Amino acid sequence: MLAWASAQIHCQFHASENRVVLPPSDGSKHDVQAENETVFIPNRGERGQCILSTPPKILFCDLRLDPGESKSYSYCETLPVDGPPSFRGQSVKYVYKLTIGCQRVNSPIKLLRVPFRVLVLHGLKDYQFPQDEAVAPSNPFLEEEEGLKKDSRLADLATELLMVATSRRSLHLYNISNTRGKVGTFCIFKTVYKIGEDVIGTFSFSEGDIPCLQFSVSLQTEESIQEEFQRRRGQPVSFTTHARHQESCLHTAQSSFSLPIPLSSTPGFTTNIVSLKWRLHFEFVTSGESVGTCLVRGSQSEAVTWTGVEQMEVDTFSWDLPIKVLPTNPILASYVSQFSSTNSITI
Repeated sequence: MLAWASAQIHCQFHASENRVVLPPSDGSKHDVQAENETVFIPNRGERGQCILSTPPKILFCDLRLDPGESKSYSYCETLPVDGPPSFRGQSVKYVYKLTIGCQRVNSPIKLLRVPFRVLVLHGLKDYQFPQDEAVAPSNPFLEEEEGLKKDSRLADLATELLMVATSRRSLHLYNISNTRGKVGTFCIFKTVYKIGEDVIGTFSFSEGDIPCLQFSVSLQTEESIQEEFQRRRGQPVSFTTHARHQESCLHTAQSSFSLPIPLSSTPGFTTNIVSLKWRLHFEFVTSGESVGTCLVRGSQSEAVTWTGVEQMEVDTFSWDLPIKVLPTNPILASYVSQFSSTNSITI
């Protein structure tokens, strides 16, 4: 005999106490499940604060199962459009979970928590569908089908918006120079990407006045806490490197790099507490003097050997190029999910 079962989605906010001053929590904290309590509290015992929750839905009441008998129930819910994306950063975390509570008669409540990932695409909230779709004849007896139809249109719209935003290409040229002169040029064809895409760029050092010995490019995220929630005023920003390319380029006319944006990464977003931005971080090592080669000549019978100089003065400088990273199709992103597709609970 099962008394009842309910399901609810909630988002837990976790923050590093060393970096973030938490805003006051609205709800009371429940850590222990009372033996005879029948109240369904999905985030009971969870660390952090529950910043978003959907209304609980009852799956069943007074369910009697004979030995070997089973019953299946489906659950469907629409997430609020103003929620944050799933994110695990150095200072804060946003974790979404589907919690299912079930209680046997005269037994304590058991909770099953299923974590899942949420991707947020801004711009869909205020979208108005064309009038011809809004006034199209509809069957009042097929409300569920109409709801699925609208969800399908939203999914198609999201895919279209992502395609338009990330397929635009235009040549962006940047001169690379330091205080002594021009080092080279950098070329990139777009600055808006989806997670899962590759960031591709090319260098040209043929027209540079200052020889470049080595360069490195890092794909990084910049996690910054809003000023009013910082533990210490002016505390440094947290950086995470997702991919890196390094190359020695002395006497190189042209070079290129390709950095993959991980499907498991979080697109850029901003909340009232944290902001996540993406960038390309460049580091250049240039020669502080003219670069040449030297001859090491052995005996008359030995061949001439060309070698590089053993020591030389160098200058280093860095440069940051902001880029924009958007989400991708959730089906594609789910390929790298670490969550199991089956979860169980013993009642």
